[in-house]
Formats: sequence, structure tokens, C-alpha cells
Amino acid sequence: MELKQNIAHSDWTKLLRAPYVVRMKIYLDGKFVDSSEAKVSVFDHGLLYGDGVFEGIRLYGGNIFRLEEHLERLEYSAKAIMLQMPHTRAELRELTCETCRQNGLTDAYIRLVITRGVGDLGLAPWLCPKPSIFIIASKISLYPQEHYDNGLAIVTVPTRRIGPAALPATIKSLNYLNNILGKIEAKQFGALEAIMLNEQGYVAECTADNVFIVHKGTIITPSSSQGALKGITRDTVIDIAAEIGVPLRESDMTRYDIWCADECFLTGSGAEVIPVVKLDGRVIGEGKPGSITQRVLAAFRRRVLVEGTRI
Repeated sequence: MELKQNIAHSDWTKLLRAPYVVRMKIYLDGKFVDSSEAKVSVFDHGLLYGDGVFEGIRLYGGNIFRLEEHLERLEYSAKAIMLQMPHTRAELRELTCETCRQNGLTDAYIRLVITRGVGDLGLAPWLCPKPSIFIIASKISLYPQEHYDNGLAIVTVPTRRIGPAALPATIKSLNYLNNILGKIEAKQFGALEAIMLNEQGYVAECTADNVFIVHKGTIITPSSSQGALKGITRDTVIDIAAEIGVPLRESDMTRYDIWCADECFLTGSGAEVIPVVKLDGRVIGEGKPGSITQRVLAAFRRRVLVEGTRI
């Protein structure tokens, strides 16, 4: 909840103690329930061990952007951790749409989560007989508009991205502690987002976003083998590059490449496409959103209203 700067100091305690209640309908294990009644068991392995998968999806003007791609990635993530999907893709498609309808939303952020379900206090997933599913549709605003207009100043954090041999970044699991540590460090450095390197020192991704640079007219992004999530918005930008006639390639990338880039931008379902104008105190390019970044953002905004599933 964003609080205005002109609130008197004496009012802070009242505001912090006041209940922040958002009434909405949540799909939970076969039925829609009020948000106040949406509860999972303390024995759910999603809570106990982060054992589960999820997708963050956007709704624009009544159009769920690239829903099929999100559901496919969800299925792949579930298969990778040997988690039985509780619904078919067609059923999940309809449940996702209905969650938006139940809440009267035309623009929203959707969180679709499947956990291993209730089990005992041991790690064994085969002792969890039934997975649990819930779908939330609500509002989200990750960055103030000024950062889309003027660009972000970000940093590189010490915490390294988990390597693909330990936990492939292509699995969008509930285990986000690695990213959270990076986010904490970003805040300690006064930044809203941060670059995370892999164990070899190459750029993997940001704490919650994929990263792109523009160098001499070419868009460059790290490959998933370096620890980058195969983001849906990332894939969209790859398509957009071909559409607007800008060459794009995947390549190993170091901090030096970002420092010396002409432009930089981040992508994600929550962040969409947001420019970066400074990394580790070094100004990128001219210190303002570049022309190719602006073309990519404009093309992305056109696509979100027509590519996907109508609710």
C-alpha cells in the first residue's frame, strides 16, 4: 500500500495498525471463496518447503495476455518436479478467466499457484496425496510511472543466481528465496531492482525480471543456460525484435557489457518493459530511455490487447 509523503508523523501509527482489507473472490480447490476465507493448511508442502509451481499472468482490457504460453510453462514446471496437475489445460484456462469475471476485473495481475498439497513434516512428496490449487486476480503496480518515463537506476548484488545444475531457472517454482535475498540487497543499496550474476560471473537475470541491452543497434539478452528464466514477456520481446526489424541474439553478458551498452531494459509480467539508465553508478548510454527501448515498449503495449484469451 503506497502512503503519501504529506501524512503527518502522528498518523503513521494509526495507518500501520489499521486493517488493510481487500475483498475479492479466490479460486481454491474447487470453489470460489471470499479472500478472508481463502486458507491453506499449515501442513501444505508449498508452505513448508516451497514445493510447488506458479505463474504470474497479466490481464489487459479483458484480454489475458499469452495465457496459453503461461499454462504451457506451468505444465512444464509441474512435470519437471513430478507434480500432478489437478486440472487439464482447458479447465485451467476457464478457471483463470472465471476468477477475473468473479472479481469484475478487466485489468489485473493473476497468480496461479499449484502446491504439492497437504502431507506430513517429512520432505517426501509422495506422502502428499492431493495437490492444491488457488488462483488470485488483483491489481499490481511494481514501479512508479516516473521510472517508465525516466528509467531505473539498478545495482549488481553479491548473491549469485542458483545454477541450472542445482535448480533450473526454467522451473518457475515457489522457491524464491534466492531472488528475495537479491531483492533485500538491492533495497540496502537503495535500488528497486538488481542484476544477479551466476557462479561464473555472467549476468543471469534480475531478481524478478529478464534483462536486455542494446549495443550498436542489436538487442542482446542472456540465454537461459546462464540462469535466466524463459520469461513470457522475454519471448514476446524476441518476437517484437523481428517485427520491428531489429537484430537480436542471446549471448554471454558481463556487467561491463551493460555499463557500456547504448540502452538497457528489463522485462517481466509484472514489470512489463521498463528502461534502465544506470547500473552500479555508471550511466548507460545517454542516461535516458533509448529509441529502441521505446519502440519495443510501444509494440508491446499494442500486443497486450490482442494476443491472448478474452475473458
